[in-house]
Amino acid sequence: MLKGKSALITGSTSGIGRGIAEALADVGVNIMLNGFGDEAEIEALRADLEMRSGGKALYSAADMTKPEQIEAMVADATAAFGGVDILVNNAGIQFVSPIEEFPTDKWDAIIAINLTSAYHTTKHTLAGMKARGWGRIINLASAHSLVASPYKAAYVAAKHGIAGLTKTVALECAEDGVTVNAVSPGYVLTPLVAAQIPGTAKARGITEDEVKRDVLLAAQPTKKFVGIDEVAGTVVFLCGDAAAGITGSNLSIDGGWTAK
Repeated sequence: MLKGKSALITGSTSGIGRGIAEALADVGVNIMLNGFGDEAEIEALRADLEMRSGGKALYSAADMTKPEQIEAMVADATAAFGGVDILVNNAGIQFVSPIEEFPTDKWDAIIAINLTSAYHTTKHTLAGMKARGWGRIINLASAHSLVASPYKAAYVAAKHGIAGLTKTVALECAEDGVTVNAVSPGYVLTPLVAAQIPGTAKARGITEDEVKRDVLLAAQPTKKFVGIDEVAGTVVFLCGDAAAGITGSNLSIDGGWTAK
């Protein structure tokens, strides 16, 4: 059902975004990658995605803080694929600080990348989806779209905003064959998260296993990280026929975090 469709996935050169790109390519979807990283590694990923999908894979280095670059990326994907059928807004960054010390430039960057970029991508892809009578927009939110944690004001604000944007756009295109949903993972052991564990262990004088269990997974009742494959599998499901009636929803994949 998805073979031959085309997806634009922001922040997809590593971590969750990369896992989503690979999972969609495995079911025959053309992929527009986006993100930063080593040029040779990105090219290897792009080539691998083409092999997986049997179709096309492109790469855009568009900066998610630059509206004109986002618009150009969507235009490039549309020209190459004939349209963007699936939009996955995944790009995100984090910074932790008490609100009274929170640097303004960090606040602005988090809001721009985690929230405003999704406005720009949606704005430039939705008309085409409506015209074709089919589309899927999936916003990677977070457990922090539903609950808060201290020292994460910008991130929590952005993710709550993503949840609201999801509901609003879903209502606007409910009769057009386009579904709009959010996926809200808890802690996922991405390379970015894994890299923080040794330093945290040293700073706190505890073992790396204790960091995982007692710091990172303190809020998740299962005491297990959510797998990238679990998030990616949920995205693929939301793109399929079985999820055609799901729109305006925020699906939690958080080991029970937000059930408390």
